[in-house]
Amino acid sequence: MAGLDGWLFYDFRGSDPLAARILRLDATRHTTRRWYFLIPAQGSPIKILHRIEPHSLVDLPGDTRLYLSWQEQHDILREALASLKEKADRPKIAMQYSPMNAIPYISRVDAGTVELVRSFSVEVVTSADLVQRFEAIWDADQYKSHCYAAAALREIVDETFAHIRKGIRNGENLSEYSLQQFILSQIASRGMHTYAPPIVAVNAHAADPHYSPPKEASSEVHRGDLVLIDLWAKLTAPCSVYGDITWTGFIGEKVPQRQSEVFRIVATARDAAINYLKQEVAAGRFPRGGEVDDVCRTVITKAGYGDRFIHRTGHSIGQEVHGNGANIDNLETQDQRRLLPQTCFSIEPGIYLPGDFGIRSEVDVYLTEREAIVTGLPIQTAIVPILAS
Repeated sequence: MAGLDGWLFYDFRGSDPLAARILRLDATRHTTRRWYFLIPAQGSPIKILHRIEPHSLVDLPGDTRLYLSWQEQHDILREALASLKEKADRPKIAMQYSPMNAIPYISRVDAGTVELVRSFSVEVVTSADLVQRFEAIWDADQYKSHCYAAAALREIVDETFAHIRKGIRNGENLSEYSLQQFILSQIASRGMHTYAPPIVAVNAHAADPHYSPPKEASSEVHRGDLVLIDLWAKLTAPCSVYGDITWTGFIGEKVPQRQSEVFRIVATARDAAINYLKQEVAAGRFPRGGEVDDVCRTVITKAGYGDRFIHRTGHSIGQEVHGNGANIDNLETQDQRRLLPQTCFSIEPGIYLPGDFGIRSEVDVYLTEREAIVTGLPIQTAIVPILAS
């Protein structure tokens, strides 16, 4: 990040999980006191630790400076930051801080600590773009693991709809919960796992973006129902990354016209975002996450459903299904981070009509230096009439 004089990490009892991951700290190490780790743009890092925990950052390079009292802590921190003034009158340092809490994923340092650092004549800026470079960029093996996951999930969609078709025709008792368990079994059979079970929602339940079917009293699935499935998973191997897709189907031979029309609007918005990304990246331009959200949201707003699109267009994807890279969001947060090559995110617009039904279409997009690649193909172009084949 140009113009920075340093990056200051701070943690108190696990208050910044980003610091632990970026610095590759031992997650099992017990720490109870405040620590700082200053990485200057030039020179050796500085570790500031409490005297009873002098080995908290033993795996990291740099000079160690120990404090006991809060006064000593302040003095040592002031001295460490003053060393940056050889390069600048008012050093600019990055911290896990987000102005106005615009990006809560980054906002890990408490306001009091930011005030303390600023009191030493230091300018504190957000580390959002730095974090993204460490947290969101994939290597070749991770991209390969994502492609496997996305393709496997796409197969599971077809298998789930086939399972519904067979069950309905054979007069079997199907429910949202039983379908959820079927999907989980298919995920496991492909050597994958997930942090939470998939969404299976019929009819009005599909109007709840985060609906999860209960084990008891789950809705039964019948002919004439709309069904939405949202599934995410990754390989069990270390450092694997997620795939995450959403499809909708209708349990019948012909999809009702209103549902088809709402899907058409959602798909048009999805494709507008994808095409915008393809054009921009091909030209060597990498838009901000919020800009892509605006492109997608405008389509749905112009169609008269702006107030029914009640979440961001997409989220960063990584070793966690909701990663710490730029989100496709100018609704819930003002994400002004630029999308980066070798990162991935979802595009998943939706229209939700409470008491009736909801439609969401989700794909994953991976960026290279010149290409925006949609994974998990083929993409959904219409609600699937599950009993038509």
